[in-house]
Amino acid sequence: MYSEFEINFKVVFVKTKKLFQCVMAAILICGSINVYDVSACTNIIVGRKASTDGSVFLSYCADDSGWFDPLFYSPAKTHQPGEMHKIYDWDCYIYHGEIPEVYQTWNVVGNTNEWQLTIGESSCYGRYEMVDETGIIDYGSLIYITLQRCKTAREAIKTMVSLVEQYGYYSYGETFSICDPNEAWMLYMNGCGQDRITSPERTVWVALRVPDNAVAAHANYCRLTKFLDGRYTRITLDELDTKYPADADDVPQLMVCSDNVVNYARKMGWYEGTDADFSYNDVYDSKSFLYLRCCEGRVWSIYNRFANDMDQYLPYASGADFDAEPMPLWVVPKQKVGLKELRAAMRDHYEDTPFANTGINGGWFDTPYSILPYDYEEGDDEYFTERTISTMESAWCFISQMRSWMPRETGCLWFGNDDGNMVAYTPLYNCLTRAPKCFSGEGASETEFSMDNAYWVCNWVSNMIYPRYSMMFPSLQAVRDSLDNSYEQLQPSIEEQALALDADSRVKLLSDYSCQKSDEMIERWRKLAFHLIVKYNDMVIRGTNPDGSFIVDEYGRAADISLPYISDTFIRTHVQVTGDRYRIPEESSEPTRIAPVKRPLRRFDYGTYNPSGVRANPRVRGVYISNGKKQVVK
Repeated sequence: MYSEFEINFKVVFVKTKKLFQCVMAAILICGSINVYDVSACTNIIVGRKASTDGSVFLSYCADDSGWFDPLFYSPAKTHQPGEMHKIYDWDCYIYHGEIPEVYQTWNVVGNTNEWQLTIGESSCYGRYEMVDETGIIDYGSLIYITLQRCKTAREAIKTMVSLVEQYGYYSYGETFSICDPNEAWMLYMNGCGQDRITSPERTVWVALRVPDNAVAAHANYCRLTKFLDGRYTRITLDELDTKYPADADDVPQLMVCSDNVVNYARKMGWYEGTDADFSYNDVYDSKSFLYLRCCEGRVWSIYNRFANDMDQYLPYASGADFDAEPMPLWVVPKQKVGLKELRAAMRDHYEDTPFANTGINGGWFDTPYSILPYDYEEGDDEYFTERTISTMESAWCFISQMRSWMPRETGCLWFGNDDGNMVAYTPLYNCLTRAPKCFSGEGASETEFSMDNAYWVCNWVSNMIYPRYSMMFPSLQAVRDSLDNSYEQLQPSIEEQALALDADSRVKLLSDYSCQKSDEMIERWRKLAFHLIVKYNDMVIRGTNPDGSFIVDEYGRAADISLPYISDTFIRTHVQVTGDRYRIPEESSEPTRIAPVKRPLRRFDYGTYNPSGVRANPRVRGVYISNGKKQVVK
């Protein structure tokens, strides 16, 4: 499949140092970008005509190593005149200031609200001098304030740009995903620094409507190039409410932008060309090897799942050729995309692609994860590890399902409190009247473990599995998929019940259901944690019956014990590196034959056993115990 383009890792590794030197020189000269910040979030947007059932979908993972961030929950409220909203930085909790409350704020569950409006983001960073440290609204606060105040994506865009223009934008560059049951938009935003003489305006921004039949993705790199060359239908903020209804069948590719989006770059001396030739990411962001490989690589993997002919973009997405053709902002999928496909995409590790974490990178147990940091040095050269969509950095993830034909209380946030590959996506309806206890943060913190907290229990399980992935992951996968399937199968029946009720009763039913499923999830995950400790203790595998109970002998001890499978690729590489250091001489490699005995000896000697009598690892020779009998394994 990829024979026409073979990635030469060695050449890329060596070239990386030179690329970094060039970019760092640019930083010193003109204050360019931070090339190392490639480890944050991933977004996937599915338009209503691209989905299996007409839903608009937004999937998102919040990636920040070690970040304890409980599910955001804010009930609907009315506020009195003079009441203020205090703003604390979403990332570091620093107090920035306060703004007046509006009269009515809406119920917010995670990153969705009672109107099914959902917002995600990925940080694009951009030029350092564009950050406005006098501003008081950071990107995270901007999301949640907007969810509290708005009903639709278009209203959200107007509110977001109005807030940062009035109070200042205290963050690096961002791409926001803004979706409602009818449509999806991407909003690109950067601050205009602290100099109000050079720039009375406080932000530059561009908003694009994603076509209803398309899938769009972004992952920590500003993907917007030219937008004033006629390829989009430009409208004004005022026209958002009057032109091209969101639910119409023939909405063109709409674009709205700040008036200063090009002139600010001219004032700063960063651009001299025409409006039509202005490329947002070339001026306000910049290409680097890591941005392409670790950010655009993720987008390529998403599009490669859903669209045809993505091989042509490998030179660009791999970072091998900066001048290669960049990927489109969105693709039309070859098949409709639903919840199942989005779960799989959020669990992606570049499997079956040139970027897959194979060979020695996978270690003894073929882990598809990269070990942090994403870049490191050896001698004069700088190297990197692949940045996958599913990453052990994730604090939480969600897939928001927004449906225009359903009552607004039935918006569903499929939520997991860890890496998307290591969790079941639990259904949380947007009408929740309380945060489920396991997701609330109650009784836990970033330095305080709790058996009742989903972040800690899920991380407990996943961190047992990461180092021994091929050995242990199948146990988690079976539980995860069982829960996912059960939730999806129950969705039609619980919603049928909800539709038969009045609005208040519907809210109670779906809120109780969400909390019940959350409680069941963490209880099942606790049982999984205990099971993993017993099954895989001391690097052996204890066999289980079909019902999950452990196989025991007449003495009540484990009767099926085996050694784990070791990656063939890693073994070959290990032997190549170590040579004969660990090689057993030929005359010493045959075990001594021992006749069966009637009484139990040691339950497990060097070797493996399973019920079929076939060794789990054919490389291992030795003896095993079966029903108290010691037998030779050849």
